[in-house]
Amino acid sequence: MNNHSDSTTEEVKTPVVTFSNIPLDDEPAVPAFDSIPEPQDVTVAGIQFKKGGKIYYFDPGKLDIQTGEEVIIDTARGPEYGFCAEGNQAVPASKVVQPLRPVIRIATDNDRRIRQEYKDKEPHAFEVCQNKILDHKLDMKLVSAEYSFDGSKILFYFTADGRVDFRDLVKDLAGVFRTRIELRQIGVRDEAKMMGGLGICGRPFCCKQFLDDFQPVSIKMAKTQSLSLNPTKISGTCGRLMCCLKYEQDAYESLIKTSPKQDSIVNTCDGKGTVTDVSLLKQTVKVRLDNDPSSIKCYHNCDICILRNGKGKKNDPPIPDDIPPLPKPVEKAPEPEAITMFDESILSNFVTDEPQQTMERKHSDRPQEQHLKKNYNRPRQDRKYKNQDGKPRQQKSAAPQENAKSQQREGGKSKNNNNRRRYYRGGKKPSGGSQNQGSNS
Repeated sequence: MNNHSDSTTEEVKTPVVTFSNIPLDDEPAVPAFDSIPEPQDVTVAGIQFKKGGKIYYFDPGKLDIQTGEEVIIDTARGPEYGFCAEGNQAVPASKVVQPLRPVIRIATDNDRRIRQEYKDKEPHAFEVCQNKILDHKLDMKLVSAEYSFDGSKILFYFTADGRVDFRDLVKDLAGVFRTRIELRQIGVRDEAKMMGGLGICGRPFCCKQFLDDFQPVSIKMAKTQSLSLNPTKISGTCGRLMCCLKYEQDAYESLIKTSPKQDSIVNTCDGKGTVTDVSLLKQTVKVRLDNDPSSIKCYHNCDICILRNGKGKKNDPPIPDDIPPLPKPVEKAPEPEAITMFDESILSNFVTDEPQQTMERKHSDRPQEQHLKKNYNRPRQDRKYKNQDGKPRQQKSAAPQENAKSQQREGGKSKNNNNRRRYYRGGKKPSGGSQNQGSNS
C-alpha cells in the first residue's frame, strides 16, 4: 500500500445485502389481479326457526327444498325444527358465514307429531318454572318456555333489570324435568317480539311480523322528523323508542339537505325575508318579508335563494340591503288530462269527426199544457175543468151521479173504488169518516 499523499487510491464498494433481493426458491409467484378468481356462488336455503323470525342460511345438499316446507336442520344445539322461508337459491360466497350447517331432511308426519307433543308440554313447564321463581323470590319475569326438537333440553326466556343468581333455580328445575335446563335473559324489545301484540297505530308489532334485527333508534330521529318529544307518544309497548322512527329517517335526511334552516335569511321574488317555518315533506317555507313584516308568504324551495342558512353568528359578514329580488317563477300551463285506452274506446262510439248540430229549443216552444199545473188543494167548487178543445166542462149534478151508482150496485157491476183518485180539501186526508167521503163530496 502506498502511503504518499499524492498517490491515488481506489475505493472498493462492498455490495449491500437486504432480505428483499435474496432469491427464494420456495416463494410462490404472486398472481396478477386479473387472474384472481371471483368467489363462486353457493347454493343455500333460507330457514326460520319461527315464522316471522330471522332467516339463516343452511346447506340443502341434494334436497330440493321449496318455500313453505318444514325441514329438520342441524344446529349447534342439535337437530331443530324449521320453516323454509327461501327455497334453494344461489348467493355470493361473501354473504355466507362458513361453515354451513346442513339440512338433514324434509319434515315427515312423525316429526310433526313429535314436535306437537313437546309443544303441548310447554305450558306445564312454564307454570312449574313460574312457581319455582316465586318460591326462590327471584326478581325476574318469565317470558316463555321452549322444548328442543328431540326434548333433550328446555330453554326458559326471562327478563330482569339486572343480573340474577338462578343457580338454585336451575337445580330445582333439573330435578323436576330430568333434562338439561337453560335460562336465557333477554331484553324488553325481544320480549315484545316473542309475545306480540298491537301497537298504538292499531297494527301488529313490526318486530313480530317482519323485522329480523333491531335497528338502533335515537331521540335525534324524532327531532329530525319534527315529532313530539313526549315519551308516551314516541315509545312503543316495550317502553323503548318505536322502531318505525327508523323507516323514514333516510328520506328526511335527504330532504334537509335541500331545505333552509329555521331563521334563515332568503331572497324571494318579493324581496328579502326571514324563514319562520319549514315543511320538509312539501319542500316549502314560510317567509316574513322585510318590507312587509305583517305578512307571511309561502314559497317553494326552488323559488328562493339562501343568503344565510340558520341563525347568524358574530363572524358572519353582513348581508347587503341592495340585493334585487328574484324574478317571478314562470307558471306552468296545466297539462291535459290523459285519456286511457278504455276511455278512448268509449269516446269512439260517440265522438265523430263531423260537428253535431244541437237543436236549441226555446222556452216559448214548449207546449202550453206543460205550464198548466193543477192545484188539487183548492176547493172543488173553484176548479175549472176543461175538455180537450179548451172549452169548460159541464158539471153534472150530484143527484144523477147517485142514481147511476145505485143502478150499478143493483146490476152487480160495481167498479172497485179503490183505484179511483181521491182529492181532499186542504191537501190532507180527513182523520175521520169513511174513505169514500172525499170522493163523494
